[in-house]
Amino acid sequence: MTDSKPDHGDPKAPGRSCSWVQRGILATTCALVIGVYAYMAHPGVPLSGSLSAADNYYNLLVQGFRAGQLSLKREVPPGFLRLADPYNPTANMPYRYGPDRLHDLSYYKGRLYLYFGVTPALILFWPFVALTGHYLSHRLAVLVFCTIGFLASMGVLYAAWRRYFSELSMWVVAACALALGLATGVPVMLPQSSVYEVAISCGYMLTLLSLGAIWRALHESRKRSGWLSAASLAYGLALGARPSLLFGAVILLIPVIQAWRERRPIWVMLIAAAGPILLIGLGLMLYNALRFGSPLEFGLHYQLAVERQAARQLFSLRYLWFNFRVYFLEPVRWGACLPFVHEAAVPPLPQGHYEVEGAYGVLTNIPLVWLALGVPLAWRGRTGHEASTLRWFVMAMALLLGICALTVGLLFAAVYRYEVEFLPVLLLLAVMGILGLERTLAPTSESGRADRLAWRRVARWGWCLLLSFSVAFNLFASVGHYAEAHGDLGIALAQTGKIEEAIAHYQQALRINPDFVEAHYNLGLALVQQGRLQEAISHWEQALRLKPDFAEAHYNLGLALVQQSRLQEAISHWEQALRLKPDFAEAHYNLGLALVQQSRLQEAISHWEQALRLKPDLAEAHYNLGLALEQTGRVQEAIQHYEQALRINPDYAVAHYNLGVALEQAGRMPEAIQHYEQALRIKPDFVEAQNAVARARAAQ
Repeated sequence: MTDSKPDHGDPKAPGRSCSWVQRGILATTCALVIGVYAYMAHPGVPLSGSLSAADNYYNLLVQGFRAGQLSLKREVPPGFLRLADPYNPTANMPYRYGPDRLHDLSYYKGRLYLYFGVTPALILFWPFVALTGHYLSHRLAVLVFCTIGFLASMGVLYAAWRRYFSELSMWVVAACALALGLATGVPVMLPQSSVYEVAISCGYMLTLLSLGAIWRALHESRKRSGWLSAASLAYGLALGARPSLLFGAVILLIPVIQAWRERRPIWVMLIAAAGPILLIGLGLMLYNALRFGSPLEFGLHYQLAVERQAARQLFSLRYLWFNFRVYFLEPVRWGACLPFVHEAAVPPLPQGHYEVEGAYGVLTNIPLVWLALGVPLAWRGRTGHEASTLRWFVMAMALLLGICALTVGLLFAAVYRYEVEFLPVLLLLAVMGILGLERTLAPTSESGRADRLAWRRVARWGWCLLLSFSVAFNLFASVGHYAEAHGDLGIALAQTGKIEEAIAHYQQALRINPDFVEAHYNLGLALVQQGRLQEAISHWEQALRLKPDFAEAHYNLGLALVQQSRLQEAISHWEQALRLKPDFAEAHYNLGLALVQQSRLQEAISHWEQALRLKPDLAEAHYNLGLALEQTGRVQEAIQHYEQALRINPDYAVAHYNLGVALEQAGRMPEAIQHYEQALRIKPDFVEAQNAVARARAAQ
């Protein structure tokens, strides 16, 4: 088929040229956004347990690639290899959160893998270390991806302004640029830049680059197939970062459909749309097959996580309405002091749903997105090819928005960073709505209208207020996450023994957000390690004022109060901890110790028995229960618990001694002497055991 139609795809001359002043305004706005990004970007919790960039998960993957393997350059702990079921969350917890830090890695046939998308390693981490000899941190990677993603959206905005809305002021475009930079959820994600955010920000960047290439494919007919190939390449790489974006690839067909409707040849376009993404898809399938023996397995079923992932239903229709409410409708709670924004109230979780982590309703908290409804104004009064092309691009954005929102809506968890998969596209539609509204109310020779000055002012004040609120929400929410980032870093430092540095980060988190409950709690734990007991008590009490149902804070406050001889207060806090968390074995155990001091022996026995039902390998509970049973004359039962304590901890000297005492009471003198002697072998200066051995031998 030949193309007999004139080429309408060449760039249309704008209504006016873009002066250096206008470019300066736009460049200054972009610099402001990027500066905010650089300021807000902060390392998230290091899952590897190390603060060194070389130990970040993506860099471990790059080290594996450079060593000629697809697994991470990291040895599997020998103890983990001996586990009968390495995917059992209870069994593998010491390896996920202990010194080895395997949390959220995938384990398969003796090797550790990364289930997070491979694209960031291929396009950024590996080239960076190859060129510089240094490893790139996750924080800088997220900053790079978010910056390029923002600039890609700016490219679309600038092109739309020059081609379709050139009669509008640059100040309107600058305001729209602020929306694309600071109202998209990206500022909320930046303060906790970890491995999760690396994959999501990479997907965001590549999706926006793909949209930008689709814009060019729709508008430049002579280079249409080339730009469509670029869009397909970018979207294919986006799938390598976030496989959940798969169904959004349908937008690559929009330029093909446009060409077909215009009776242009489409075979070259089809090859351009399908070729790159198909090759990348085949590469990903080969990558998966070589790692896990299945082309469709990315490693989720072998993930070492809080719950067994193989048994989890990752996507379900029963999550959809719940996630829709959380992602689109639920307002956050506002406070009177920084960071002002607090998490939204969460409806009851549907069956199988895992968690809600900081997600918020975009329609209620980022009201600027409502202006996406005004996007038809963008082509109002336009005719022919101009209106058609703009509609095709809007259709591509709307499809991508709907598909990405539906995908995260079906997922088993609702997380604030997942909103970056659809919110930037929704803001791009809202910006198109703003431009359409401004154009509709602008005085132009084409419209033949008089300037409706009052309406124009009302509309501009309206969307400027929505923009201000939306940007403010993002910035305030990012402040809250910035405090959480300091808290997470404090936890990582405390786990490596750097208590003083951890305390500094907890205190910084509380300066940012004085109502940060977890920071008060963790600061209390750190202060106890420095012997600053009264300060720790003060922070735990503050945590409980903010969150009265914090069982762990009640428990640790009870421990501290005992050290200050405030026994009755400690008992009250442990009882409250157990009302909140009845299966809290350690609280049962310590409450038993306190009750003994009040001569409430039978109650203590009941709590120790409950502790052992919950945690049968708690040697101290067996020992103390043995002591209590012995005092009540139940010597044989006491012997059994002493013996169980020693099976768990054979070097438990005082348990050997008291078992000897019980055996002596039961008339089993030779066995009693053996345990006295064992106590002395473990603790040679054990005076009571020395006297008991002498007495027992004399009695024989």
